[in-house]
Amino acid sequence: MAVTCRGGLPVVERTPGSAADMSLYRNTVWFLKGMREYTKGGYEAAAKHFTAEDLQVDVTGRSYMITGANSGIGKAAALAIAKKGGTIHLVCRNKERPEEAQKEIISSSGNQSILVHLLDMSNPKEIWEFAERFKTENRLHVLVNNAGCMVNNRELTENGIEKNFATNVLGTYILTSALLPALEKEDDARVVTVSSGGMLVQKLNILDLQFEKGTFDGTMAYAQNKRQQVILTEQWAKVYPKVYFSVMHPGWADTPAVRSSMPDFYEKMKNRLRTEEQGADTVVWLALSPAAKKQASGLFFQDRTPVSTHLPLASTHSSAGDEEKLLQTLQEMSQKFAIASDKL
Repeated sequence: MAVTCRGGLPVVERTPGSAADMSLYRNTVWFLKGMREYTKGGYEAAAKHFTAEDLQVDVTGRSYMITGANSGIGKAAALAIAKKGGTIHLVCRNKERPEEAQKEIISSSGNQSILVHLLDMSNPKEIWEFAERFKTENRLHVLVNNAGCMVNNRELTENGIEKNFATNVLGTYILTSALLPALEKEDDARVVTVSSGGMLVQKLNILDLQFEKGTFDGTMAYAQNKRQQVILTEQWAKVYPKVYFSVMHPGWADTPAVRSSMPDFYEKMKNRLRTEEQGADTVVWLALSPAAKKQASGLFFQDRTPVSTHLPLASTHSSAGDEEKLLQTLQEMSQKFAIASDKL
């Protein structure tokens, strides 16, 4: 089976065998679904059924952490929440861009409570250190796991971890796990994770989490990471009933990340892509709205609505044993980099 990327979309070259046939089916069904639902037109159709009162809230006094918040969906979500009065913690990798975003958000919202934190989400030890310090100095009501990457060539971090997995999965796992004690202290605590509809073409592959086997493809690695985020959310919801967990797909949005990581896809689809604000809408709704919590914890959302995490007849369901193994593996990996809080 050969995997290629055409127009930024995962495509499986058809070769004899049921695995290739199934992958072709998944990709075809997913793309047709995306053209109907993930585009700007899909958002506009869904928005006709939104309830405006859902976001008529004042969240002054509540604290929101948003990773990858210097641009794109993260920045759009930060601005929307800032306009509602929330204290915003922008967690970003580089210094210059988040400081510019901070100034823009303050100017546009009139909210001065916008803080910048520098953190590399691919560095497990740094994440632990950051989270331990943060908990001693701040309260936290809502964590938005938005930061992510799509590296199209297999790269290892300085810790020897494949970069997509390190950022999208292990980093998300460590930050969330480390901050859960702070979240559990607060009323109406929430964790929102920004996933992708691309995960629908992937079944959890517990045997190759860091893509060491076969031909590496960044788009497929990203989709696998996003499947893992969905499973993490489902599992967290079972274990931590005091916190409301959700995971969502923003649709196909025109963001700097899409332009840089998927240039062919962007060129072909740019007139149909959602705005950053449209992509961020469900993030904001899940982070703010009382209406969101009428739904069960642990669900996957698209345009303010819980949707299935599997395509019909796509054979992407994983066993309970594999899902438990994912959590066990992440816990074991994370503990290698954990530090005692009394050493900070």
